[in-house]
Amino acid sequence: MSALSDAFTALLRRNGVPAERVQALWEEVVSAYSVRGRHYHTLHHIEDVHARIAEAPGGPEAPDALLLATVYHDLVLRAGRSDNEARSAHRMRERLGGLLPASMLERAARHILATRHHGASADRDTDLFTDADLSILGSPPVEYARYAQAIRREFKRYPDVLYKPGRRNVLTRFLAMPQLFKTNSFHARFERQARLNMQAELNGLT
Repeated sequence: MSALSDAFTALLRRNGVPAERVQALWEEVVSAYSVRGRHYHTLHHIEDVHARIAEAPGGPEAPDALLLATVYHDLVLRAGRSDNEARSAHRMRERLGGLLPASMLERAARHILATRHHGASADRDTDLFTDADLSILGSPPVEYARYAQAIRREFKRYPDVLYKPGRRNVLTRFLAMPQLFKTNSFHARFERQARLNMQAELNGLT
């Protein structure tokens, strides 16, 4: 068991979900993040997001919704699709509707949908979540290189002539943001290295 699975289990049990249903729901999550073809968007990724949020000063305003967003935000993933976030949010509502408060699910869904563009939000919890999701960008160069390679493997069905322009667009959009990380703690910790990492990757996409 990981800290994330423990927290997910505790949340559901607090809301009266039977143990066998909790186990089935977690097994669905494990199965989704373990399918063949995932190299970065795996259980390790969502566990890392959970850990980054836990490290943040002050903590979230509504931790339960943030936990659900962490667990479900990449549940549905198909390289090249633009609706993965919406489909993941829908799947969360589908699986947890009637088990957890609707307001909690809707706030979690808003967090998930925000990961499509990672822009600034009026909700600090959303900013905290999207910052944690992007924190890999500010990792040491060797770790960032492994991340970039894993992303490329997830898009392996696309030849370089298609992948490289798309990846350049993603990196250019992030680099054009006046502030990649919205919360003070993530900005101080990751912003500079993230920009160095992305620029180095962009320079190599020739």
